[in-house]
Amino acid sequence: MATPHIDGVQRRHRLVTRHRLAAAHRTDDVLRIADDLVALHSTDPVSVYLSAAARMATPSLDALDTALYTDRSLLRHHAMRRTLWVFGHAHTRLAHHAATVDVAAVQHRNLLAQLAAGGITDPAGWLAGARAQVHELLVAQGPMPARQVGLALPELAATSIPIGPGVYPGHARTLLVMGFEGEVLRARPTGTWINGQYRWAAARDWVPGGVGEPLDRRVAAAGLARAYLRAYGPATRDDLKWWAGWTVAVTKAALADVGAVEVTVEDGTGYVLPDDVGEVDDPGPSVALLPGLDPATMGWKARAFHLDPGIVGEMFDRNGNGGPAVWVDGRIAGGWVQRRDGEIAVRMLADVGTEARDAVDAAAHALRELLGDVRFSVRFPAPMQAGLLA
Repeated sequence: MATPHIDGVQRRHRLVTRHRLAAAHRTDDVLRIADDLVALHSTDPVSVYLSAAARMATPSLDALDTALYTDRSLLRHHAMRRTLWVFGHAHTRLAHHAATVDVAAVQHRNLLAQLAAGGITDPAGWLAGARAQVHELLVAQGPMPARQVGLALPELAATSIPIGPGVYPGHARTLLVMGFEGEVLRARPTGTWINGQYRWAAARDWVPGGVGEPLDRRVAAAGLARAYLRAYGPATRDDLKWWAGWTVAVTKAALADVGAVEVTVEDGTGYVLPDDVGEVDDPGPSVALLPGLDPATMGWKARAFHLDPGIVGEMFDRNGNGGPAVWVDGRIAGGWVQRRDGEIAVRMLADVGTEARDAVDAAAHALRELLGDVRFSVRFPAPMQAGLLA
């Protein structure tokens, strides 16, 4: 039997449909949006809100606040590639045990070595005591920023930890390791929704169960791979390996464990779930202004099916971070930026036709209305943005 082939057109149909870029597929359920994408990138706090808003039938910034900080149906946690993400609870558990635990182990070992280098004679004992103090404080007083933790625990804050050329206070590094290990979670920011400094909360006080009960690493990896392929398949093995931050061995095992089916794609061999080999209907015309580091932009290592290789240098920085993008019919067709006066300035890098360009302008106007008086700068701007801001 011949290996099924999924061409670029079908991949774009899947992307537009499953990533809710067409109006008919949008929803106001922000948890469902996050789950459908596996997670929302949160390295830049603005990305979380605008990634969700772009996929909502009635865009709302307040809906994200409610999900993150009132209902707490969404959690912010470090996971794949040591990146900060926003997940629903089920995917938090999968990602923590499939990806974060490895990073946490490295961070734990590093901190013990750094403590020893700083003159602590019993690093493990010091860290155990520090964790207990931080946990007790957060349980007793509730979420608080790192600075406030340091003020409440002055002896811990006074411990200097050498890292490279710098020196860091003990409470800050303790919180970081506890965050990777799932003992604490990031709660409300110290400022508005565009602020990236967060209060810390004891994980099981913030949500029952915290990041979830223990789960076998291989089972978790299979679950995460299944969620990824449902949202991004077909994807190559390198796509999944890159996205998850796994080794080749873990990636191969996860694909085998979910029964992934090989298909051919334009740039090699891809994989889909066993029930996902068939064609997807054309979702129709779609336009979306997605923020920097949006899951659609950062979902694959090989992006030629949705990104002209000739414009990669305009849309991605040297470290591979994708900037704010104009998506038309499942392709990146340009970029955008917010100017100081609030205008959403757009530069098209492809001819999309008059009707689509009108829809892009309408989307830019709607985004300006949504943002109102809020002004933000992009943490990882696309190279093309400098010209739009000039």
